[in-house]
Amino acid sequence: MRMKNLYRKPITTAGSRYCSISVLIIWTLLILVSIFLLHLYSSFNMIQPQPLASFHFHQLQQIENHNFQIPPPNKKSLPQIKSITPLVDEFLDQDSSLREVFFPMETIRKRNDSYNNYYFPGRIWLDTDGNPIQAHGGCVLFDESSTTYYWYGEYKDGPTYLANHNKGPARVDIIGVGCYSSKDLWTWKNEGIVLSAEKTNKTHDLHKSNVLERPKVIYNEKTRKYVMWMHIDSANYAKASIGIAISDTPIGPFEYLGSQRPHGYQSRDMTVFKDEDGVAYLIYSSEGNNVMHIGPLTENYLNVTSVMRRVFVGQRREAPAMFKHKGTYYMITSGCTGWAPNEALVHASDSILGTWETIGNPCVGGNKMFRVSTFLAQSAFVLPLKRFPGLFIFMADRWNPGELRDSRYVWLPLIVDGHDDDQAIEYGFGYRLWARVSIYWHRKWKLPLGWNTFK
Repeated sequence: MRMKNLYRKPITTAGSRYCSISVLIIWTLLILVSIFLLHLYSSFNMIQPQPLASFHFHQLQQIENHNFQIPPPNKKSLPQIKSITPLVDEFLDQDSSLREVFFPMETIRKRNDSYNNYYFPGRIWLDTDGNPIQAHGGCVLFDESSTTYYWYGEYKDGPTYLANHNKGPARVDIIGVGCYSSKDLWTWKNEGIVLSAEKTNKTHDLHKSNVLERPKVIYNEKTRKYVMWMHIDSANYAKASIGIAISDTPIGPFEYLGSQRPHGYQSRDMTVFKDEDGVAYLIYSSEGNNVMHIGPLTENYLNVTSVMRRVFVGQRREAPAMFKHKGTYYMITSGCTGWAPNEALVHASDSILGTWETIGNPCVGGNKMFRVSTFLAQSAFVLPLKRFPGLFIFMADRWNPGELRDSRYVWLPLIVDGHDDDQAIEYGFGYRLWARVSIYWHRKWKLPLGWNTFK
């Protein structure tokens, strides 16, 4: 019950009319201000990243299982190294009854397909000409000037054979580095071979009998050059070097400048990372793959400086893929098991040249054997989506050692600080708390609405 205010003065008729007009004016002003603020908020939201807790992420964070029956083991000995699970044994067996599960014949790119713009990890991915995309072990570069994405990778469209007189690893002759362009990260146009193999000069690094792996491209604003770094090796993997090439345009052709052993050490699986301040870094497996090295590049991105840090000593990690979120550096790596898939690990640091801590397996969903084999794939690159901070695309390769040209791509959503109840985890005594990094398994998925401000 409302109490009457005994101390309020009585209001005259004229005063009442004046008060009503004043209230009407105030309410009108309030409505106009509300409309203006609502319009301002809507406009702001159109250009600002959406919060991670928004409904856009809910579907990507759903845990999806992937179950299938593992057939009984056969007695046939496999030429590959001993694997970690029966699932990987089946994966390495060219005659496995699960072959269609691992390497389905369905394609991703179909005209008038109701699944347009959906990613299907493991399916054949076709370019706009209807041919399988050849960009393995690669990266995606967003070119600011053309607002276009460029996907670079190993062009492996050649016959697979065993090196070293059928005693070495499976490989194909060098063809070159393929490049594809896209506006939506799904429809890819083949831009051709941007760095080609050398067919006649056997002493050249890029002679077809040698090894070219994991090309990565970054842009240097000061020199206005596109710079490619890659793993260069001899047929028996004894050279263990880094190759560098440059171009005036993202679609090449790239000019090969030569190779080196950075900091005087062996270099095999590698990547490059360009920080927000424009400083670029080389990250590479070294010292017999027992140590990872990290060091800044020179200002023109064509060499390493004398600074270098050794991390993950004795852990035998390769396939590094680095990204950054809220001032923290993250790196995903794989174990060293040849073409056989293994368990990915996430590492974190407050400083790229500081102390790195291992914070666990990021894989979520599928099944346990899927998770400990990184969904039967190996990390290649992590692509940030700037409109949605905390959302990335985890790019990985599902290698097919029996037919390397038919290796598949496994692109999945990677989310930092995913679920609302997904608290940061303390992984060991004395360690700080790190945000959870999760790679979610999906048989099919698509990017959230409004992710692309340049479309």
